[in-house]
Amino acid sequence: MKDPPLVEMEDFKKWILYEDENLLALNKPGWLVCHPSKNGPFSSLVGVAKVYLGIESVHLVSRLDRETSGVVLLAKNRKAASHWQKGVELKIVRRNYLAILEGNLNESRNVTTFLGKDPDSSVYVKQRVTEKSRKSKYAETDFLPLINQDGYTLCSITTSTGRKHQIRAHAQWVGFPLVGEKLYGKDEKIYLNFCTSGWREEWKGLLGMHRQALHGRCLLDIESVTEFLSPLPEDFSDFLTVSMKLKAGEIEKIVNQADEEFRNSLLAN
Repeated sequence: MKDPPLVEMEDFKKWILYEDENLLALNKPGWLVCHPSKNGPFSSLVGVAKVYLGIESVHLVSRLDRETSGVVLLAKNRKAASHWQKGVELKIVRRNYLAILEGNLNESRNVTTFLGKDPDSSVYVKQRVTEKSRKSKYAETDFLPLINQDGYTLCSITTSTGRKHQIRAHAQWVGFPLVGEKLYGKDEKIYLNFCTSGWREEWKGLLGMHRQALHGRCLLDIESVTEFLSPLPEDFSDFLTVSMKLKAGEIEKIVNQADEEFRNSLLAN
């Protein structure tokens, strides 16, 4: 896969959503990996964070796939890492996503399946809905459509499990794949070609975006009511305004209402 650009420290500082003596919350762009890579510290979110903080290790509380943007939380010490990672495991810390789906999803969908490796795919990491087995894992995803426009759906998504590629595989399975989806979309050969030679501009008309339209919008600690919100990235907003013809004020109202519903649904329980 063609290497993405290295991170500039000044850009990294602009991604900081919150920082204290224990935590660093960041707005990860949709082209950057979380984990350190062979290309040095400025090729990953964790690598740049360690340089920025001047420490040898940070603890990743919650990760996102390379092409998924949004809130990523890093702990600066083991005590904070243990607290937040335990919160994730116990579902005290919950995440909400925004996604743009192909097609008109007109009603909420609770998807409960088992996921496992796709034996028919040329891509080793690809998952698919499968039968319950020793190797498959239970996965649950809730899709809440926010607005349909011009053949697309802006959707709020929550997960009760954290399986590999869960949202993307479930979106494809229910017939509403993510906009920009190379692997769980129209043709996985696009993903294979992308890995070999990088992005081709000719794909833009077919996919709609350079990456899958998935954004980790909110991370919420239910017990302390601590919330981290990540603003919509430019490519995501551009698709909403250009391809779905939504106005900026309309988008803001819809997203804020979705935030409120997510927050209230968790705190009410």
